[in-house]
Amino acid sequence: MNRDYWMYKASRFFELYIDDVRTFIRVAEANCVNKGNESIYCPCSLCKNFKTFNFTGNIEDHLLQNGFVPNYTCWSRHEETLLDCGTSSSNINIHNSTYNNDSYVDEDDHHSNDPNDNFNEMFDDMETNMDDVEQEKLQRVFEEVETPLYSCSKFMKLDVVCRLINLKLKNGWTDKSFTSLLKVLHDILMEDNVLPISTYQAKKLMCPMGLEVERIHACPNNCMLYEKEFENKHNCVFCGASRYTQKKYSDEVDDALLCWHSEERVTDGKLRHVADSPQWRNIDEKYPEFGKEMRNIRFGLSSDTINPFGNISSRHSTWLVLLCVYNLPPWLYMKRKYIMMSLLIQGPRQPGNDIDVYLSPLIDDLKTLWSSGVDVYDAYKKQHFQLRAMIFCTISDFPAYGNLSGYKTKGKKACPVCEDQTSSIWLTNSKKIVYKGH
Repeated sequence: MNRDYWMYKASRFFELYIDDVRTFIRVAEANCVNKGNESIYCPCSLCKNFKTFNFTGNIEDHLLQNGFVPNYTCWSRHEETLLDCGTSSSNINIHNSTYNNDSYVDEDDHHSNDPNDNFNEMFDDMETNMDDVEQEKLQRVFEEVETPLYSCSKFMKLDVVCRLINLKLKNGWTDKSFTSLLKVLHDILMEDNVLPISTYQAKKLMCPMGLEVERIHACPNNCMLYEKEFENKHNCVFCGASRYTQKKYSDEVDDALLCWHSEERVTDGKLRHVADSPQWRNIDEKYPEFGKEMRNIRFGLSSDTINPFGNISSRHSTWLVLLCVYNLPPWLYMKRKYIMMSLLIQGPRQPGNDIDVYLSPLIDDLKTLWSSGVDVYDAYKKQHFQLRAMIFCTISDFPAYGNLSGYKTKGKKACPVCEDQTSSIWLTNSKKIVYKGH
């Protein structure tokens, strides 16, 4: 018998409707046993396959009283496929059957029963053919639909999140502001509320059935796609264009900046670069293996404290440790683009003489770079080499100098150069020490 007839057009008081409902109950029970489930979804017009019951008698009563949910001729929520939808669950002939005035077939929706309109069957079939992971995700969506926002709440969790997301999109709220709103609402509501506290959680709740995205590279001249047998190619087989975007240098010397101090620097006895200093030459003489490789890096370590909040009265202090590369030309090595922030020591107070504790990760890396070095590929010369590095000098104010070096920069002998010969005077009235000879 056509299910569309006995499920929606025949009277629910008709004997064959009752028999077919019991047949459906047997199918649902068998599926429940096969799946090892403890409960069965109720497909009545009120429960709409959202509620489950352990006792099939409740489902039978619902179907006799309320009828089936519209357009559920394929019992996909009860593990039936489209192959079983066209067959009847009963072979009893029907004569002089009456129509139920409480039929759930909407007059405005009569076209949905058109045999050429298979949208609902397609959706049911898709739902049936999901794997276990997707079925679990879909099940969680059904659970969220029935989960109240908090105990005794008339609002459901998913409904509230959808409304809030809609407001976010309409008013152009940022993710940060929306997260702040969710946290405030979470604190205002009852303690057992289940409202998400971040934008990420809210979006994940609404979009659990995400589609996988596969990126396929294409030739910049639209000749081919890098897939199948061309998946590992680096150039287009038709026009030869590179698969990757290449950086365009504004100056040819940019390719060999680490060698500028040796190859491009003017050596006329004048002090134009730190490489002209006696200290640079002394290091080359003391460590000839290090000085022989012109690409070995000589760092300048600069350290100071800043107040990131811009409030002069604030006592919060953040300590920066920066590294500049003295191999570069003098017009570049102090540019922000070429300065590396190696450490950021967050306050609220400056580390003072205990800064060595926070410097230990940087010291370990510098030891490695000085002793054994690291294997590096030189893209300009197209060769591998062992890169080594050292701290050439430090840049800091006087208090920071004391913290970094461990030298006492306060008191009568504060000068690290003069030491015992430091010229200092104690001012009795202001109770300060001044250094008039410096």
